[in-house]
Amino acid sequence: MSGSSTTAGAARGFQGAQGPQGRQGPQAHGARVPILMYHAVGRRPARAAYGLSVSPEAFAAQMGVLAANGFTPLTTRELGAAWRPGRAVLPPKPVLITFDDGYEGVHRHALPVLAGHGFRSSLFVTTGWLRGRYEEGGALDAMLDWDQVRALRDAGTEIGGHSHSHPQLDQLPDERLRFELLRCRELVADELGRAPDSFAYPYGYSSRRVRAAVRDAGYAQALAVNNDLAARPQGPFALRRVTVRRGTPLDRFERMVEGAGTYRDVARERALTRGYAVVRRSRSAVRIVRDTRAREAGARRV
Repeated sequence: MSGSSTTAGAARGFQGAQGPQGRQGPQAHGARVPILMYHAVGRRPARAAYGLSVSPEAFAAQMGVLAANGFTPLTTRELGAAWRPGRAVLPPKPVLITFDDGYEGVHRHALPVLAGHGFRSSLFVTTGWLRGRYEEGGALDAMLDWDQVRALRDAGTEIGGHSHSHPQLDQLPDERLRFELLRCRELVADELGRAPDSFAYPYGYSSRRVRAAVRDAGYAQALAVNNDLAARPQGPFALRRVTVRRGTPLDRFERMVEGAGTYRDVARERALTRGYAVVRRSRSAVRIVRDTRAREAGARRV
């Protein structure tokens, strides 16, 4: 998955973050921030969405842990701003609550819990999956419509981009990659009156080329996965997240957000990440060879 290696280009923009008087604040360099990655919230999600879903009851209990332990939820935009030069330092115990894709249960089940605690969050929408005039099919479960997205925005949720059709961006040619990023950004801007500042990579996959394309499309920061806490040295376009899924028990959740997770807690997720990376590099190499041979064959025919 993306963000496995931090490049100088990815890190550009997070160097030398200072407090409001120009001095280095206590959170400027050493902060490691848990960015929680959610998908569907529901009691009976579709089979395809089940593994990465949480029940409404589990979500409420997890938000209760954050409240009881004194965490301050921020949006992705706020974290990005705080980690840039000359900006204010982070509050004590910051945390990000993020939702990918745009499942209907985020509005139905998660929003009342967030509102009850006064928590902010970030929602990353796949614009071609949302119900409405831009819908193109392919969604894994019941999705939000644009009125619900606006209601979430009005309640303090940051709306970010997650591509238009949810492809593996690092497998796309440049023209299609640019379309996925810009189409998503343009539709969010048309519907909400503001273009998104933040992006989350579908499947967590990215590469140096994809991160550069996201930056060039106008996004200011982007989230990967990697199942680790976020830190400034990762750079604004490769910030890491931790996965919250159906099988995450509450004690493990608390260890994750407190930065005290054991190796066993994350070993399976990280092993899957490494395995997926190997498989996808192999597929990419095969595709490159196939395309090269096709071009050579075409040149010979000419």
